[in-house]
Amino acid sequence: MKLQTLAVHAGDRKKPGDFIPVTTPIYAASSFFYERTEDLDDVFSGEKSGQSYARFGNPTVAAVEEQVAALEGAEVCIATSSGMGAIQLALLAALTDRRKSIVAADALYGATIRVLTEMPALAGVETAFCDVCDLERLDAVTAKARPAAIYVETISNPLMRVPALDRIAEIAHSHDALLIVDSTFTTPVLARPLALGADIVVHSATKYLAGHGDALGGFFLAGGEHRETAEMLHHTLGYNLGAFAAYFIMRGVKTLPLRMRKQCRNALQTAAWLERHPAVEKLRFPAADGHPDRETAAALLPDGLFGAMMSFEVKGGKAAAFSVIDRLRMIVPAPSLGDVHTMMLHPATTSHGQMPAAQRERLGIGEAMLRLSVGIEAADDIIGDLEQALP
Repeated sequence: MKLQTLAVHAGDRKKPGDFIPVTTPIYAASSFFYERTEDLDDVFSGEKSGQSYARFGNPTVAAVEEQVAALEGAEVCIATSSGMGAIQLALLAALTDRRKSIVAADALYGATIRVLTEMPALAGVETAFCDVCDLERLDAVTAKARPAAIYVETISNPLMRVPALDRIAEIAHSHDALLIVDSTFTTPVLARPLALGADIVVHSATKYLAGHGDALGGFFLAGGEHRETAEMLHHTLGYNLGAFAAYFIMRGVKTLPLRMRKQCRNALQTAAWLERHPAVEKLRFPAADGHPDRETAAALLPDGLFGAMMSFEVKGGKAAAFSVIDRLRMIVPAPSLGDVHTMMLHPATTSHGQMPAAQRERLGIGEAMLRLSVGIEAADDIIGDLEQALP
């Protein structure tokens, strides 16, 4: 062979030897072939399992899907390129061949609200927002809207409300609706919504599942009855997770139980300290005294762990909140959560910045609010940084 031909082909397409790697390799190939064309035909037609084209599947991605499905107790797991991709896939799967109506929690991640109200693919879909922690009100709204699905978060972003998932599943099913749960804040370590009656669960894998601030991804999880619709949408719309991100997420998930328990314990200490600080006007944390859903959270979440997310308001409004962020020395002021390092952001200008100001104020997402994602550092160091940053 000529040099230019060798440059293209030498070293490639070797069959695995008689060995097993201790971690799943990164399969960066965008397509796969077989020694017999008939085998590829069988894979494309679904008569035989295997890989063909990366938009339909990838061995590295399949491995992390199997991993997360096992943790959630799901029959179907589809990895997506982002958490927002997983949310869109869940909504479209729920709406397929069903009434074009959704009932959603009024306090959600800002981008989720935007999907529900502005996404072109959901044009014509009616969305009714309500306080899903008020079960009587939720039942009434659902009876009137007759939705395809109810959409909630296990712990709401950034108000930290905790809905009774089992009761909401009963309400949803009594009105022939599905229950979609965003479980990003809790992960399977703290809550398994499918076991509580949810029909579809979504995660932003970018957060706790990956956990190290180096991978973007999401997951759609459900029972087997949703497989055909979800896979059709996934293959057609191309929400695919890349192999490199899948590898990083799979690596992160291996330490998820250890990280989350440490983060939750740190959060308990941090919240108790913030609750006593004179510059903090209001703390929102499920374990805090006076939290409206404390009993629900205690029943839903295990072992006295209440998650590692909280928000609080500081005296002095937006200027004071910005000043706190600017004085941080260790805590990372970045627009994400769930990483091993503690993070802080200003919801009114980041996660919920595109929400109309009047709507933010009505929900209680004020200019003085800060959101804190507690990491795995020493709790004393987290508190120490907050102490020097708060006025």
